[in-house]
Amino acid sequence: MKSLVIVYSYHHHNTEKLASTMARVLDAPVRVPSEVRPEELQEYDLVGLGSGICDETTHPSLLDLLDQTPAATNGKAFIFSTSGIAMASSVDAFHAVLKAKLKAKGYAILGEFNCAGHNSNSFLKMFGGLNKGRPNADDLKRAEEFAENLKQEVSRRSRLETG
Repeated sequence: MKSLVIVYSYHHHNTEKLASTMARVLDAPVRVPSEVRPEELQEYDLVGLGSGICDETTHPSLLDLLDQTPAATNGKAFIFSTSGIAMASSVDAFHAVLKAKLKAKGYAILGEFNCAGHNSNSFLKMFGGLNKGRPNADDLKRAEEFAENLKQEVSRRSRLETG
């Protein structure tokens, strides 16, 4: 299985930690959006896209990459993020724009992952921020398990496609 993990992580590099953990399990390179040619995504069996959540959405560099990406046939993707607020009910909203763009380009979304990330934006700096130390070892273990499940799902789908 050929995989690629694309991440835009700045500030505290919270999401980069998730990307590295998942990439290790998937035996995939980790690249930033500016290092990826849009047409290159079709060369992979699985593409992961992630960023920290800012203003309740994915970083624009990932969205811009997808805007330039040609439609895929049988594309498979997953989405991951870190956020100051990590609640299951928020993840759908956080990932909505990225998910819609992926689906419009022909990608099946095999999973989504979100966990808390250290947030010291705005006035939070004065108090040391929220979620200091996140993602932590438990978060990274969950990210590892998420990636293992993705690997199994891609393998299962591949067996079904080849009959």
